[in-house]
Amino acid sequence: MSTDTPILQLENLQVSVQNGPVQTAVVRGLSYKLPKGKVLAVVGESGCGKTLQALSILRILPPGVHITGGRILYNGTDILTLPAEELRQLRGHKIAMIFQDPMTSLNPIRTIGKQLTETILAHQKMSHLRAQALAISLLKKVGIADARKRMKEYPFQFSGGQRQRIMIAMALCLHPDVLIADEPTTALDVTIQAQILQLIKKLQTQNNMSAIFITHNLALVADVADEVLVLYGGYCMEKAPVEQVFFNPLHPYTQGLLGSLLSLTGARPERLPAIEGYPPAPGQPKQGCPFAPRCPQVCDKCRSELPPLFKQGAHEVRCWLQEKKI
Repeated sequence: MSTDTPILQLENLQVSVQNGPVQTAVVRGLSYKLPKGKVLAVVGESGCGKTLQALSILRILPPGVHITGGRILYNGTDILTLPAEELRQLRGHKIAMIFQDPMTSLNPIRTIGKQLTETILAHQKMSHLRAQALAISLLKKVGIADARKRMKEYPFQFSGGQRQRIMIAMALCLHPDVLIADEPTTALDVTIQAQILQLIKKLQTQNNMSAIFITHNLALVADVADEVLVLYGGYCMEKAPVEQVFFNPLHPYTQGLLGSLLSLTGARPERLPAIEGYPPAPGQPKQGCPFAPRCPQVCDKCRSELPPLFKQGAHEVRCWLQEKKI
């Protein structure tokens, strides 16, 4: 398969929250392609739809949240049409996910070894001893020292960084084609964050996996991603190769996210830079650009009409400022 051929593709994905008779859109017409062996970073503030679009891929949305339109294609097959048994085989085996909080994702009353071997045996035909050996080798691969002994320990006996490494081992135990990492460095200190990111990138490169890296921090994705997708209010606001996003951001929201990052070499500002205001509540606004209430470059058209995605080669941006530049 060519690296340009998408292994995963979202086409006009729409996700809504059902609250009584009211249905509120939270992911609005999201489309993107993930080529084989590439990393897509999905960034944006909390509540923009990053996690829900990822959970839609595995069809594990929480109660009251539903996919209301679009398609999700894995190797050309629409995941949304798969029967339950085929979907179960897809999860973990072909598409795996690292969740935000490993302490809530791991069973606190079962040893790490049992959780790893059960995952392996659920999808692969092999002896229990062979599954244990594979689990031990995976723990070693993700940097857990004395792996054989630690197979008998429980999640609370590991640090936050070690638990995240265990979640990575669990996600990789079936050699998936696609890895979804949802805020994998949340609540970790900056040193451990760097180690986890380097580990994910190393394993992704070694296994030629495709990956979706979800974060609210643009600074984390500079050395990890091939392409960046910026979400806001459930919409794709900007999508481009990582170099273009960092060196030529076109959307005011992307510019605001980058402007909020502190430089280690520049002068320290008296006040930390920030984007004024708050992200929109689900379903808001009803018309116009969702970023208009916070945008320093807003115009009347922004408040009344939702801009389409304007394209400049591989760079896409949803902003009326780009209308005359195309």
